Amino acid sequence: MAPRDTSLLALGDKPFRVRAEDSEDLAIAASLLQDALLPVREMTFEARDRRFAMVVQRYKWETAPAQGTVPAEGDTLYSERVHCGIRFEGVSAVRTHGFDRGKRDRILNLLTIHASDGHIDLAFSDNVTIRLAVDRILCHIEDLGEPWPTVFAPSHPVSDDETATSADGASGAG
Repeated sequence: MAPRDTSLLALGDKPFRVRAEDSEDLAIAASLLQDALLPVREMTFEARDRRFAMVVQRYKWETAPAQGTVPAEGDTLYSERVHCGIRFEGVSAVRTHGFDRGKRDRILNLLTIHASDGHIDLAFSDNVTIRLAVDRILCHIEDLGEPWPTVFAPSHPVSDDETATSADGASGAG
């Protein structure tokens, strides 16, 4: 793959659009998909076409206010979320762990995506995993529509003593 010469911060208001074909590509994409919210009803496995697809509410890390930024008096700091389509090709099977796919109103909080020999794992909070059986990595990711403002920014514990808070609460608001 050709060297990357575009900083993700240089995207500005342009939609995020990535094709991941190896573990390195997938790791970069995963860093920008961290804390995406996935309504269970927004994922599908098309076995005949060997495709797994989902639409998440992606937190726009590339436009988020810098950590420690304090708003001016009377102002509110806004972050943004945007709908983002994620499609994995060449998927022969999908296994899930830690949730009931029948509970279609549940919101999953994506932590990371990583590939191993023969599969890709989508790891979510609360010990939830979706494992895709694949022959190779081929993933397309693209922002869909316009972003919307949110005052809810993901936070993560600094130490093991702290408890993690949900990115936007269990309702997926934001």
